[in-house]
Amino acid sequence: MRRNKILQLLSDNRAAARAFNVVASADDEVTIYLYDYIVSDDYWGGVSATTFVKELASITAGVIRLRVNSPGGDVFAARAMEAALRGHSAKIIGHVDGLAASAASFLIMAADEIEISDGAFVMIHKAWTALWGNADDLRSEADLLDKIDGTLINTYAQRTGQAADDIAAWMAAETWFNADEAIERGFADRKAVDTKAEARASAWNLRAFSNAPAKARGAPPAQEPENEPPVNVVPAPEPDHDVQAMRRRLDLASRI
Repeated sequence: MRRNKILQLLSDNRAAARAFNVVASADDEVTIYLYDYIVSDDYWGGVSATTFVKELASITAGVIRLRVNSPGGDVFAARAMEAALRGHSAKIIGHVDGLAASAASFLIMAADEIEISDGAFVMIHKAWTALWGNADDLRSEADLLDKIDGTLINTYAQRTGQAADDIAAWMAAETWFNADEAIERGFADRKAVDTKAEARASAWNLRAFSNAPAKARGAPPAQEPENEPPVNVVPAPEPDHDVQAMRRRLDLASRI
């Protein structure tokens, strides 16, 4: 059975040390720590667009440092967060402390400047989904995924100056850029000089991805017990949630 990569990523990292904090770090400067995955619904854990945007709107400082160590998440939630960053009056300085993968990779494109730590990674790939339905539903969803990929290509191209065809090829291959490669291709502006970044890519279990390099894999792949359901089986709803509610939540969290 084909793995549901979205549920696998969430499941593998439920026990990870995650954090979303907003800290006044200096005069007229605030630091946001996005050390978590991005979700559309707080039911899954992680940072939702609602939480992020509300916190961001409350910041009046002239400089915001967005420190990121995230394996990504829901594309539409990340788009809402990206739009809020672009609309904020502060200067946004992005810091890739460990990992800016998937949805987190285009979220950082909203920053005015992007720094990346030595040993950190930026990863881009084509959109994923999980879906129930008939053949018409699946074809319609595939068309939507193509449109989403097109918007991501545009965002990366505008920020990096790279050709759309090259970006499309990197996304199709699930490409991991180390710090030097990210700077060379325009996904970051410079290396971070601060060596005290509190996280690295290894904080995450990244086995849901196909091409994560050894330095970014984090926790070793867990062996699935024999005769137990594969990871892509949708968990049974809790007693106070009916099937329709679970289907709605999964659909909201489906695109990554």
